[in-house]
Amino acid sequence: MNDMQTPLDESGVLDRFLSENRLFCAPDPAIMEDHRIGPRDAREQALLEGEVDPHRINQVRGLILAALDEGNTMIEQMGAAPGAKWGDMVAAIFTASGDLSMIAPHGVVGFAACCHYPIKFIRKYWEHDPTVGVRDGDGFIHNDARYGGIHNTDQSMILPLFWKGRLICWLSATVHEGENGSCEPGGMPAAAESKYDEGLKMPPFRVVENFQIRRDLQTFLQNSVRDPKLQYEDMKVKLHSVLRLRERVLRILEEHGEEALIVTLRKNLEDVVEEVKRRIRELPDGTTRVVSFADSTLRENALLKLNMAITVQGERMTIDMRGSAPEIINRSINTNLASFKTMLFTGYLQNIWPDLPQCMAVFTPLEFVFDERSLLNGSFETPQAMSLIPLFKAMTIACIPMAKFNYMLPHRYTAMVAPQYDQPATLIYGGLTQHGEQVGNFCADINGMGQGGRSHRDGEHSVSPPFAAHCDLGEIELMEEDIPIVRLGAFTLAKDRVGFGKQRSGLGYEQIATFRGTGLWGFMTGCSGSLFPSALPLFGGYASPAYPLCKIKGVNVFDLMRETPEAFRFDIVELMNTQPFPGASYSTHDMGMTFELAAPGELYMMCQGAGGGYGDVLQRDPAQVMLDVAEDLISDVTARDIYKVVFDADTHVVDEAATAEWRAAERRERLARGRPYDEFVADWVAPEPPASLPFFGSWSDPQQVYGVTMGQRVAMPASGLESMFMLNPKDVRIAQLEAELLAARGSAD
Repeated sequence: MNDMQTPLDESGVLDRFLSENRLFCAPDPAIMEDHRIGPRDAREQALLEGEVDPHRINQVRGLILAALDEGNTMIEQMGAAPGAKWGDMVAAIFTASGDLSMIAPHGVVGFAACCHYPIKFIRKYWEHDPTVGVRDGDGFIHNDARYGGIHNTDQSMILPLFWKGRLICWLSATVHEGENGSCEPGGMPAAAESKYDEGLKMPPFRVVENFQIRRDLQTFLQNSVRDPKLQYEDMKVKLHSVLRLRERVLRILEEHGEEALIVTLRKNLEDVVEEVKRRIRELPDGTTRVVSFADSTLRENALLKLNMAITVQGERMTIDMRGSAPEIINRSINTNLASFKTMLFTGYLQNIWPDLPQCMAVFTPLEFVFDERSLLNGSFETPQAMSLIPLFKAMTIACIPMAKFNYMLPHRYTAMVAPQYDQPATLIYGGLTQHGEQVGNFCADINGMGQGGRSHRDGEHSVSPPFAAHCDLGEIELMEEDIPIVRLGAFTLAKDRVGFGKQRSGLGYEQIATFRGTGLWGFMTGCSGSLFPSALPLFGGYASPAYPLCKIKGVNVFDLMRETPEAFRFDIVELMNTQPFPGASYSTHDMGMTFELAAPGELYMMCQGAGGGYGDVLQRDPAQVMLDVAEDLISDVTARDIYKVVFDADTHVVDEAATAEWRAAERRERLARGRPYDEFVADWVAPEPPASLPFFGSWSDPQQVYGVTMGQRVAMPASGLESMFMLNPKDVRIAQLEAELLAARGSAD
């Protein structure tokens, strides 16, 4: 080597070359695994070391929340997607480093929390990249859950806000858009067997320059989806709602100065961290546990375990999800670590500490433990388009172990509540509308799930989805103007389909849908809970029922209604039991239906679910039982058989003495049926899952996990999980039919 040359490792040329020629900016584990708020930057440190005026902070906080609420309202009033119209959206503000500080008062907190990750990605990878950069007037779009998100139907618009040449904060707007060009219409493809079936997979990239959407990139995105009008309109809606939010924040900066804004955003986080630590210290040290199951991969029935143990020690809380089901490499129901934490965080803010400010700081004191390659911590290659199956459970699963901790506290921050119904029970649709436009999306019925019973009163009927308390079902008449779906019957509460208990859950409602005005239309569903209850009970209550999908095919109800409209009552139980349409086929299925084309006038029927019950049914006030009967929420049979209430069949007047005697007798019968624990365990507990059960997850030891791959049962150490591969259900069915045919030919010979 020439003495005048500098070695590459000393000059930095090699490092610079590698940096400038990175093959692929994949999701960064250092970002995706870190749910905590970052440390103070130098500016924040200097300001917070000085005098802080709490009154100024309170004033600025109020102005920010008002601005966020205005941005949210703009999205709701102008958005094209059902998710925008009925509340599945949010506006949010982040610190300069990307920590979520505040969201709109009625927004979906999870949609904002998921932007925590792409903003940190932008700062780390794009801000100093000479081909990208971050400038005033830029806007970044994002939807890929692997870079931070819930699932790929949610699209975010993210803008940096500069003041006097310095980056002060970040602003975002996120909407559940639906259609995204996936292999099935509507953006949530149950049939996806790889991530390449999922449609748009946008890591954060700049789509706005000088506050204008770039037409070339807009055209690319429109060309990638079935509904180009929706894609363009809602990109504009999100951008202009964030620009309005930007105007409001600039006014705050003009009036109060950047110091006040920076301090407010940071204090809103740090104060929450300290409050959460204090609340954890109040809890007794120890561990509480719960297991929950999904019963479908959306392609076949399977029992998929979510295993949770929460340990409290001092001001530390550890959430341990080890022993959960392994990932399935060719099914769309996997999720990733960041998505799962985000939705668990949403559940804490909705059910456990709803009084806390909605910011990422809530989870900063918490620690998490997951198995690699589990269903909840899927690898980069796993499809995650229908991650809602485990993610909806993430929002309710902590209710039970946290209730065990909170039960003995002298002061609780909310009523203890049994899990809300936690599956996306709604129809997803696609095809040509009556206006000749191609669309694909989901119905807003998802937003009316029954709440679990509470420690002091019954759960609310059809109150909200588990991810936000303020979403709406939407107006049927407005929907029918845009798409050909017709609702037959109102959203009638589903009688007797409830989580029973001392405090019963809220009920869900029936959904009966068909369509007309087009010859090309179809439906799909993406839901588990048809064989194993979704919403677990609390302290002795009953779980939610299991719900099937019901179909009536080979009929056009509009023709029959035109002839004899008085002959039909649109009630799922009555329709399926009486079968009033001559020549039609009646069938029930699990609620994991991939997309199928339908004919006008055919019926697709499902039930929005109830939550879990709270407490022993024998402790329910008989007067409340009879009120439920009077309001047609439960039947006389349920009042007698479940609640053990004696009453007059004609007047429904309760016989108090006879009821007390019957309940006392039932308690004695329970004791008689009881067995010593060791005897019960010896008879009931098997060493491993039954061979016939497609079981995924740990059985008795969280260090050993079972799964099914290529049709074969496997057992693995939790520390070394392998990806499961499922056979195509059509191939399985063909093999079954061929075997039956072969057996029939053999018997004929």
